[in-house]
Amino acid sequence: QVQLVESGGGSVQAGDSLRLSCAASNPVSWYCMGWFRQTPGKEREGVAGTDRNGETAYADSVKGRFTISRDNAKQRLYLQMNSLKDEDTAMYYCAAVFGSCRSSLLERNRFDYWGQGTQVTVSS
Repeated sequence: QVQLVESGGGSVQAGDSLRLSCAASNPVSWYCMGWFRQTPGKEREGVAGTDRNGETAYADSVKGRFTISRDNAKQRLYLQMNSLKDEDTAMYYCAAVFGSCRSSLLERNRFDYWGQGTQVTVSS
């Protein structure tokens, strides 16, 4: 089992940047990991994922603006978010599954462990 704690959310203006961080209680190199987001009344959607082999995937809506990365030494997962838009407003969750995702990097049902979330609010 792994505990995940997100941080770095906040309220920003459209066009600004934020970096989300997810601290893991176990080495992140053991897990396929991802970032998901959810707004009230909508399903949780995959934003970005990174597998143990370095494979990454992004939702079409964030390609070219968001970058997922991991720091194995610090046991952390990051999401660098640039050129933020109003529609990026959501609760963002870090997720993990032991081993490989086998290309299901953005499918929420693939992940077993979840953090509590960090709110991102973008206003224009």
